[in-house]
Amino acid sequence: MPTLLASNLAKAYKGREVVKDVSLSVESGQIVGLLGPNGAGKTTCFYMIVGIVTADRGRITLDDKELTGLSMGGRARQGIGYLPQEASIFRKLSVSDNIMAILETRSELSRQQRKAKLEELLQELHITHIRDSAGMALSGGERRRVEIARALATEPSFILLDEPFAGVDPISVGDIKNIIQHLKDLGIGVLITDHNVRETLSICEKAYIVGEGHIISEGSPETVLNNRKVRDIYLGHQFVL
Repeated sequence: MPTLLASNLAKAYKGREVVKDVSLSVESGQIVGLLGPNGAGKTTCFYMIVGIVTADRGRITLDDKELTGLSMGGRARQGIGYLPQEASIFRKLSVSDNIMAILETRSELSRQQRKAKLEELLQELHITHIRDSAGMALSGGERRRVEIARALATEPSFILLDEPFAGVDPISVGDIKNIIQHLKDLGIGVLITDHNVRETLSICEKAYIVGEGHIISEGSPETVLNNRKVRDIYLGHQFVL
C-alpha cells in the first residue's frame, strides 16, 4: 500500500526552531488530519510536505521515491496533489476551461481522452450544471468543487488539502466532507490541515496534533481528544465532537 512519509522534519527561522523532529505518515485511502494551535508549527510542517517550504532536516518519501529535494511541480509529477487555501481557479475562465487547463498539461492523453476525462470530472464533482459559469461567478462551495476537480485532473495518489473548509457555508462544508470521503473511496490518501477542528476530526481516521513545534499526540480522533495536553493547549476541556 503506497505511503506518504515525512520523517524527522525540522525548520528554523532566524535561529528559532519552529518545527522539531516531526514525523507523520499517510496511507492510500486514508484521511489524516494535521492540527494544532496558531504558531505551533503545523502550517510549516504542511508546507514542507507540499514543497512550499524547504526542510532544514528530515526526509519526505513516497514509498521508495525520494521527494525531499523536489519542487512542488516535481512532487506533483510523482502523484502528490495540492489544494491551496487561497482561491486557485482562473476567475475569467469557465469551469470547463479551468479543468481543461490542467488536463492540457497531460501530454500522454489524446484530445479525445482529455475531453472524456473532463466529462468524468464534471460528473464526479457534481458540477456539470455550472460547466459554462465563469470562475468569478461561483459560490465558495462551488469553487472548492472545481478546485478539487482540477486537483484530480492529474490523477494523484495523495492530495494535500490546506483549509478546505475555509470560506464555505455550512451546507457546502457537508458537501466537501462527502467529496473527501469520496477521495478516500477512490484509494487516494488525504492530508488535511484546517482551523475547523470539529469538521476535520469528524472525517479523519488519524490525526496528528502539533504543539510547540513537535507532535504532542497522534492517533484516532478519540485518542487525541483524550490527551490532556491537547485539551490544555488547544481544544479546551469543554470541546466535544
